[in-house]
Amino acid sequence: MNKAKIIIVDDHRMFRDGLKSILSDKEDFEIIKELASGKELIDFLKEESCELVITDISMPDMSGIDAAEWISQNKPEIKVIILSMHINEIYILNSVKAGVKGYLPKDAGKEELLHAIKTVIEGEEYYSKEISEILLKSYVNKTKLKARGELQKVELTERELEVVKLVAEGFMNKEISDQLNISIRTVETHKTNIIQKLKLKSSIDIVKYAIKNGIIEV
Repeated sequence: MNKAKIIIVDDHRMFRDGLKSILSDKEDFEIIKELASGKELIDFLKEESCELVITDISMPDMSGIDAAEWISQNKPEIKVIILSMHINEIYILNSVKAGVKGYLPKDAGKEELLHAIKTVIEGEEYYSKEISEILLKSYVNKTKLKARGELQKVELTERELEVVKLVAEGFMNKEISDQLNISIRTVETHKTNIIQKLKLKSSIDIVKYAIKNGIIEV
């Protein structure tokens, strides 16, 4: 029986080691690579392939969601599972839109994780109970808004979401530019675009938006 080739992508070495330890005991799986960013993943996949990628969302250079979108467009035979601490509607919906086949919180149990991996490898989709509830709630709310003619579609890019999160956590423009490896002017441009897209008035409103939509916890 051929083993399913799996790539683990997370910028925390300890988490990669823990995940590898769980999966290495299973005869059905083979960990062929451990990587620390979405960019490293794409560079690797340009030359190699696998059955499944398990990735975090927030990482240097390129997020897991952006990497999943690249995979969906360029190597659709590869399945992607998001394993992240980000459990909110925006990240989940963007992940689904990017083509991921599974989404679990990082505190998911070992048995659920193994079940999710097998389910996705076999061609199905798997979302944990918590994720499924968020997806259902989002669908119901949008259906209600659409029925009332109040649905206004606003989509932030992955980079804009990162900026929103950092602004809401109290980081200044210089600190955000350092963390994301972009210029201060680019940070300011992102903030301006965010405020215009969401029809906000100031950075304080960005914080309120982040709290309301679960981008940060308070």
